[in-house]
Amino acid sequence: MKHLVILGGGTAGTMVANRMAKRLSRKEWQVTLVDPSGTHLYQPGLLFLPFGADDEAQDTRDRATTLHDKVVWKQSRVRRVDHAHKRVELEGADPLPYDLLVIASGSRIRPDLTEGMMGPAYGDTVHDFYTLPGALALRKALAKLESGRVVINIVEMPIKCPVAPLEFAFLADEFFRKKGIRDKVELVYVTPLDGAFTKPIASKLLGGLLEKKQIKVETEFSCGRVDAEQKKIISWDEREVAYDLLVTIPTHSGAAFIEASGLGNELGFVPTDPHTLKARGHDDIFVIGDATDVPASKAGSVAHFEA
Repeated sequence: MKHLVILGGGTAGTMVANRMAKRLSRKEWQVTLVDPSGTHLYQPGLLFLPFGADDEAQDTRDRATTLHDKVVWKQSRVRRVDHAHKRVELEGADPLPYDLLVIASGSRIRPDLTEGMMGPAYGDTVHDFYTLPGALALRKALAKLESGRVVINIVEMPIKCPVAPLEFAFLADEFFRKKGIRDKVELVYVTPLDGAFTKPIASKLLGGLLEKKQIKVETEFSCGRVDAEQKKIISWDEREVAYDLLVTIPTHSGAAFIEASGLGNELGFVPTDPHTLKARGHDDIFVIGDATDVPASKAGSVAHFEA
């Protein structure tokens, strides 16, 4: 019996597990998916939760219902990959041997990597929408807001779904217009890019749309720290942007076990051959979705085509 082990049960990991379960003989292969959570989260829905356009029940599923019946689900957290001995070390469980390994562990936000971002203000005047608790807390903050300056800031690239911050800005504009307070709320979009988006043509069009919606844009702003007491973000070149409510898109990194396994780059993403999706230097390890360093958007659509 050969073992195909998939680390991560997000969009990428779930698709690979289900497709391989259908294609591989049960007599010859065991397909195992490792994920500690009993819930599958539909991450694109997090964008809409803060505006009340979606709810938690719509964006979550019991993990067992998302997996093919031939997939063995191991509910555990990965400690590290022992690639020398072809096994995965787990927390509170025996190591898993593998013949082929797929890393689909996604990316995570790291507000702790930006000075001053974490602290009492996080979840009060500083929010994210890239986690379920973050999106729900932001929903409460937006519901209470009657006036002030809302700053949407991308700390650095790469991030999950590069267009999501722009979508958030447009949704916020619509949200405050419907509440009848758009004239009392200033929206500011702050990005490290030299325009509204990563692609020149799209950047020009989206920049024009931001202007039309009266959303101010601050470009080439690389956030170095947050002064939560004074309510301002400060760039590495000491420019400042004040806020009443900060919606941050924090630095993203790969899963902690990738660094512990010696498989990642400085941000914990796995160097990956874009043509084969093999981890560089490892013929028996494949990487898919947000966990790779492939220069493509970290998005479910990309994971779909990779799978």
